[in-house]
Amino acid sequence: MAIQFKIIEHVALITLDAQASNNRLTVSDLMHLRKTLVACQDDEQVRVIVLTGAGEREFCCGASHKDSLLPAGPVGGSLKSRETEAEEGGYSRLFDLGDLEIWKPLIGAINGACLGGGLELALQCDLRIAVASATFGLPEVCDATIPAAGGVQYLMRAVPAAHAMKMALTGDPINAGQALDIGLIVDILPQERLLPAALELAERIAANGPLAVQSIKRLALQTAHLTPRDFATQAHLHWGLLRDSKDHAEGRVAIAEKRSPKYTGA
Repeated sequence: MAIQFKIIEHVALITLDAQASNNRLTVSDLMHLRKTLVACQDDEQVRVIVLTGAGEREFCCGASHKDSLLPAGPVGGSLKSRETEAEEGGYSRLFDLGDLEIWKPLIGAINGACLGGGLELALQCDLRIAVASATFGLPEVCDATIPAAGGVQYLMRAVPAAHAMKMALTGDPINAGQALDIGLIVDILPQERLLPAALELAERIAANGPLAVQSIKRLALQTAHLTPRDFATQAHLHWGLLRDSKDHAEGRVAIAEKRSPKYTGA
């Protein structure tokens, strides 16, 4: 099974494990990944999700075509649901996770090559750390096509525009050092430290108020395009919703009692 999944306390670990095909994902793999992410969002035990690849060479190199067919009509397919289009052979929109509304933080632990659809997945993680041997790229233009799941636009939001355009227009990959320099990743780690570091980071986030954490992510994604007046209004509305939560009360009591808070997500 290419999608491995387990829960460690409040952290869900999802591993892309298709090493025989450079961790390329089939249509069924992508459907399984999407269902797993939705299950994590709905599971109150899960507070943070870590996404990584199996092995020491590839995080994910995009789509595998071994069990996919060419869609009958790309225009017609684009007007159908992702699931229906996938059943008819189209796979590209399955890499776009936006319709799933995953508000729990996603940490990408990039263990190797992160190319094409793999980079599109990584770009939808809220934080990315990587090993020194990792590479990042959108090579689609070299095959006379484009990243179909928003890769260019996600990259433009993640790094300065000039760097994003250079990567997208040349198709050339960058190494981990370059990715760190432009802000695509936040840290470079030895292979043996990658997953422990990702889980440690996830645990630090999971120790905070779960509803507040999800609200921060939701505001960050949904209001970035608004004017300061409008995004401040939305922030105040979320603050008001959280003000009377049990977790907020627990946090204030914990500060007064000089102890660690025990949040429940209520």
